[in-house]
Amino acid sequence: MTPSPTGPTGSGSTDVPAVTLDDVRDAARRLAGVAHRTPVLRSRTLDALVGAEVHLKCENFQRVGAFKFRGAYHALSRLSPEQLARGVAAYSSGNHAQAVALAARELGSHAVIVMPEDTPKSKKDATAGYGAEIVTYDRYTGDRVAIGGRLAEERGLTLIPPYEHPHIIAGQGTTALELIEETGPLDALLAPVGGGGLMAGSATAATALVPGIRMIGVEPEAGDDTLRSLAAGHRVTVPVPRTIADGQAAERPGELTFSINRRLLDSVVLVSDDEIRAAMKLAFERLKIVIEPSGASALAALLAGRIAPVPPRVGVIISGGNVGVERFLELVG
Repeated sequence: MTPSPTGPTGSGSTDVPAVTLDDVRDAARRLAGVAHRTPVLRSRTLDALVGAEVHLKCENFQRVGAFKFRGAYHALSRLSPEQLARGVAAYSSGNHAQAVALAARELGSHAVIVMPEDTPKSKKDATAGYGAEIVTYDRYTGDRVAIGGRLAEERGLTLIPPYEHPHIIAGQGTTALELIEETGPLDALLAPVGGGGLMAGSATAATALVPGIRMIGVEPEAGDDTLRSLAAGHRVTVPVPRTIADGQAAERPGELTFSINRRLLDSVVLVSDDEIRAAMKLAFERLKIVIEPSGASALAALLAGRIAPVPPRVGVIISGGNVGVERFLELVG
């Protein structure tokens, strides 16, 4: 892994990429036999609806129900025995929380997770079920980064950020690596963007494997921080997004993730909450899969005609499926 010039978050500038295809491949070796190699689904109905050959990388079938397990396990697997013995800390709206909790348990460590008070109950319960201690805060008034950093310092824990670390990004990039290994070259790849780790890792892998591939990020309309940041040429902060896509409720992109995405992304498009609901409903009724709102945003962009023209062969990352029955019915019933 290429070392960061100014610390573990990769802040600062350098001519050497913070994450490379070799780093993603190394992460894939560490994850082999631990993370699931998730299925790639096809649907003639979906192809007909959008006028393209669509390949869905279904991370809703990943351990903990989301792609986050890839980055979390990869990052924890690189800690020393002493660091693992002291434990780890993380902050997350849900999926990274579960991923760190499970990875810690798998590696004989323990985790303390900072989570918003309004985190969906299913995600909070699952995180606790993996053995983590949960510390809650108000996402609209509290600073999760400051809270997580303070906890880590006070208790001697190693902080595992949700996206702002090269080991996390390399782990998430194995999603696109697997997809392209199975499908061959694609004309475009769509992925949801929150903090930007999934897209940064996926773009690193995909653009190296398929020169000329279009990398398209998807954000909820209420959380368009990456789109605004790309237009401005620097990171822009937006009010805490109020969207059903809680996993994408980021106020601004990560510094390291943005430095990668501004170089590799071709565009970012926006989808409404109603379009996300429609994608969740279609996935359930026609594809027979359950996906959470954040996991449905990239599919929603395709279904809503946000990509024009639609390339002949398109990959779509379904990033997660962690939504409880009551919440799912509330959203699509």
